[in-house]
Amino acid sequence: MENPKVDFFFEEDSKWQQIYKALRIIMLDCQLSEELKWGAPCYTFQKSNVVLIHGFKEYCALLFFKGALLSDAESILVQQTTNVQAGRQVRFTNMKEVTSLKPVLKTYIYEAIEIEKAGLKVELKKTTDFDVPEEFEQKLKEVPRLRTAFEALTPGRQRAYLFYFSQAKQAKTRIARVEKYMPKILDGKGLED
Repeated sequence: MENPKVDFFFEEDSKWQQIYKALRIIMLDCQLSEELKWGAPCYTFQKSNVVLIHGFKEYCALLFFKGALLSDAESILVQQTTNVQAGRQVRFTNMKEVTSLKPVLKTYIYEAIEIEKAGLKVELKKTTDFDVPEEFEQKLKEVPRLRTAFEALTPGRQRAYLFYFSQAKQAKTRIARVEKYMPKILDGKGLED
């Protein structure tokens, strides 16, 4: 059933408006509940997030929250970046793609619902699975209280720092990032706190 709180999303003037509306019909045909989450239509099964409709500059997409668990028989799922562990997208740039994929999308949605019914979870990488950049490891050795503070952070905050530090291509940039964020780590704060 359509949720009036989400109507604005489908009424906004957007180059994806026609595709959004077609995707909404498909979601609702699959007996999912329609909710507004993160400013976008989110489709749930027994309060568990299954699929989100969202748009970008070059495409719009269906995001399957546990897409990594889908069998993807048609090879249509896209991992946004190598760091996205669970979610997978099906991307669209025109209405013809939605029309031709409608039966496949329903199959994927029903599989996603079965994953929820079974209570399956995506096995996420642990913090220890992430590489510690050499420059950060050096600082952890030089400043023991930095290591203590870093280890006291939540695993998610630790991963965010490790990812951010390691994304820099040059050593001098990694060093600059580590130096800049040392005070936040020492204060027990995350990258975005």
